[in-house]
Amino acid sequence: MIQATSCGGVVIFRGKILLLYKNFKNRYEGWVLPKGTVETGEKHVETALREVFEESGVKATVMKYIGKSEYTFNVPQDIVEKEVHWYLMMADNYYSKPQREEFFVDSGYYKYHEAYHLLKFSNEKQILEQAYQEYLDLRKNKQWIKPRKTF
Repeated sequence: MIQATSCGGVVIFRGKILLLYKNFKNRYEGWVLPKGTVETGEKHVETALREVFEESGVKATVMKYIGKSEYTFNVPQDIVEKEVHWYLMMADNYYSKPQREEFFVDSGYYKYHEAYHLLKFSNEKQILEQAYQEYLDLRKNKQWIKPRKTF
């Protein structure tokens, strides 16, 4: 069994959620949340921010750790057991540009109910539910504000 760790983000701007559409040689198609593999020496939060930026061109701010999802899948030589750490993130605007090298062909921000139904994987739908509830709680408590950078 191969162990793998990835990190990603539920990125929100003005109540809408960033999704990416992946189309890999017409064998793997669907809307997903941005995520990717942890590189050597990288902290999980750094991976999440880097992957969101690489896959979507979005510069985001981490607001809160959401939790992790776990799943397994088969590759020709073995079974991969994957753990994904998720962060709630705030974007500065609606800009996004899908990373073609990773077979992302579209991206955009969608209302919660649209994003929920578009997402391909049930574990990402569960993370979206958690993240959106956290987002609503932060907004209600007037904590959904971009943190000021201190020097």
